[in-house]
Amino acid sequence: MLYREYGQTGEKISALGFGGMRFAHIDDHDECIRTMLAAAEGGVNYFDTAPGYFETKSETVFGKGFAEFRRRKIPFYTATKTFATTEDAIRREVEAQLKRFDIPAIDFYHMWCITSLDNWQSRKKDGILQTFRKLKAEGLIRHICVSSHLIGDEIKELLMEGVFEGVLFGYSAYNFKTRQKAFDAIREKKLGAVVMNPLGGGVIPQHPERFNFLQRPGEGIVAAALHFLWDHPEINAALVGFQTVEQVQEALAAVEDYKPRTEAEMEAVKAGANASLEGICTGCNYCDVDCPHDIPIPQFMDAYNQKILNNKAGEDPIGERLRWHWNLDRSVAGTCTACGRCEKACTQHIAIIKRLKEIASPVAAASEMPADK
Repeated sequence: MLYREYGQTGEKISALGFGGMRFAHIDDHDECIRTMLAAAEGGVNYFDTAPGYFETKSETVFGKGFAEFRRRKIPFYTATKTFATTEDAIRREVEAQLKRFDIPAIDFYHMWCITSLDNWQSRKKDGILQTFRKLKAEGLIRHICVSSHLIGDEIKELLMEGVFEGVLFGYSAYNFKTRQKAFDAIREKKLGAVVMNPLGGGVIPQHPERFNFLQRPGEGIVAAALHFLWDHPEINAALVGFQTVEQVQEALAAVEDYKPRTEAEMEAVKAGANASLEGICTGCNYCDVDCPHDIPIPQFMDAYNQKILNNKAGEDPIGERLRWHWNLDRSVAGTCTACGRCEKACTQHIAIIKRLKEIASPVAAASEMPADK
């Protein structure tokens, strides 16, 4: 296993991290723990989850997995998050998380999902920074971190606050342009950095032919996508949401086979990403907010991915995906009133309203608007 120092904390974390968002069968604790053990026994020591993953069930499973790690004397780090902002609410959350994990302190504790600078200023007014500092002083958390999907100058401004020891943010070969300012701040502040959605929420391995610009001779597509991330010296770990032991084994093999790309190879990868992959939804589900008409937006955005990835003349990839995968009628998308809630929540800044209109009436939308990117 490859290990990298997390910022200035003195902690060495595994370049491959375990994300707790995508367990295949969250209520089958034995299966989940086997998947965690396969990673830990392979050298993975960074385990990240959140209270909103499966409505705290992921944290419960992690707690049982950690108990097994302790029994086998396997070292590990814990990482989780809170969306709470006031001291009382954060303390209640931390106490519940420590109980679920059965540990005295959380190693990497994140202010969760900063989606705008206005949102950040609101949290600061609620006293979130003071509370996190108190929790660290009391020994309940060990490192103050932030999880954010901001892009460009906004993420740089957030990370320049001077309070954070590390950051978790979405990054892969297809969205690198919007995240470069994050790396500027990471280098300047010497922050730890973990990236999520390294496989594009499953899009990359599901469409290897579309992402073959990532691959070198003999590389599988999963390995190539992970290798691209590890070629960034600022990235300490790539966080993969594992569903099965087989997926863990494939990722572990990618670590063993890792050989850094040359600068020329990195530029070629970025050029390929620039050319064809902007705007693909990664399925993070943050857009699944209180839609006034209960439109299942993540499913519709997943279907729109099929247009981007499989846009062949005479075919209807969106309709096929909606009918056979989601059992949805595309006309449901036409009930959108353009309130904008989903777009404000979208971590990739996708033009969701525009896509919904196109899904509902593809001929009319095509005549009125340029192609969505």
